[in-house]
Amino acid sequence: MRFHADLHIHSKYARACSRDSDLEHLTWWALRKGVALLGTGDFTHPAWFGHLRDRLVPAEPGLFRLREDPSAALDGDAPGALPPGADAGRMRFMLSVEVATVYRRGGRTRKLHHLVYVPDFEAAEAFNRSISRYGDPASDGRPVLGLDARDLLEIVLGSGDGAYLVPAHVWTPWFGVFGSRSGFDTVEECYGDLTGHIFALETGLSSDPAMNWRVSGLDRYRLVSHSDAHSPPRIGRETTVFETSLDYFEVLRALRTGDGLAGTVEFFPEEGRYHIDGHRKCGVRMEPRETRRRGGICPVCGKRLTVGVLSRVEDLADRAEGVRPDGAAGFRSLVPLPEIVGEVLGVGPQSKKVLREIDRLVTALGPELAILEDVPVDEIEACSPPLAEAVARLRRGEVVRDAGYDGEYGAIRLFGPGGPARAGTTAPPTLF
Repeated sequence: MRFHADLHIHSKYARACSRDSDLEHLTWWALRKGVALLGTGDFTHPAWFGHLRDRLVPAEPGLFRLREDPSAALDGDAPGALPPGADAGRMRFMLSVEVATVYRRGGRTRKLHHLVYVPDFEAAEAFNRSISRYGDPASDGRPVLGLDARDLLEIVLGSGDGAYLVPAHVWTPWFGVFGSRSGFDTVEECYGDLTGHIFALETGLSSDPAMNWRVSGLDRYRLVSHSDAHSPPRIGRETTVFETSLDYFEVLRALRTGDGLAGTVEFFPEEGRYHIDGHRKCGVRMEPRETRRRGGICPVCGKRLTVGVLSRVEDLADRAEGVRPDGAAGFRSLVPLPEIVGEVLGVGPQSKKVLREIDRLVTALGPELAILEDVPVDEIEACSPPLAEAVARLRRGEVVRDAGYDGEYGAIRLFGPGGPARAGTTAPPTLF
């Protein structure tokens, strides 16, 4: 079975997250996007944990489904239309949480985020008990622990068979394992003698597999991508594609071995918030070469620039661009459908006009990810000729890129003022 999984999301109990981030809305949006397996997020938070225990029932090994059809709980307040044949009873959840660790190591403060997965509520309870000594799980859906990353991994491994940890958005300046502000140069430096239990890394929105392939020391790790959604409509903006049965342990085996890991769906990395270097308060952004020329200092205020993912990759790279390691899964770079429709219509991606148009499209053509990846262009053209042209350009990799920096999202456009975008149009490696 081939399916999209989004295993890094947050609930309404996480800081700066939507009040609609409950199981019912998360399920509805996963169906809309075409995601079959969703992380629960935030299982360490007592209120969310109780909600999960009440609303989820076991399905396939290590996975869960909703106890009841979520449409009943939405009480007719569904955000829009679902694709034909969408069935909430077939949606699956995996127990997941993002954990922050803040600690001193090597004379520096380390602030790192990690994704933790467990196959059952007993393992989740064991993990929750263990970490409660290092922070307050009730304070935030993403708990902040005064704990070394290596010791967090030890707790995960001791929580039960099948529990595992994936370093989150590994290149992010502030909270990634390789982050320029508080990270390390290697996975081994971070997790020490337990590094052998790390087998997958999350690329994050500001990097893609091709950037990671430039660092030969990462060849042994499987690369995954997820949305880090803080609201339900953000689900599926990045996903990992599996060719396995819907089974926690089959997913785990695919991540360990690569067998059954089909690849990832990615942002164009320039759209991520930390792709290049800069200082948002001063409106300054720079390519890595200019940052080095200026010694990493903002020319406006004289303070240190936030060094982004591209610079950090170049610091650690020992390969030229374009090298793909043997056996590495491929990827496809996409732009979320609301952004494309917003550009076509000349309005914001969250406008009611966009929502109505996507209702029409998914009713006629299927889930959003299918429209972007699989639906023939001539079928899209029958619904919307401008959208068909935009999707055709997207699939060819013909996009205009305006890179994000220092917490500011970048922008990817399909149309420029001069007509079809032809400059800088190297197509990314494709998954399919």
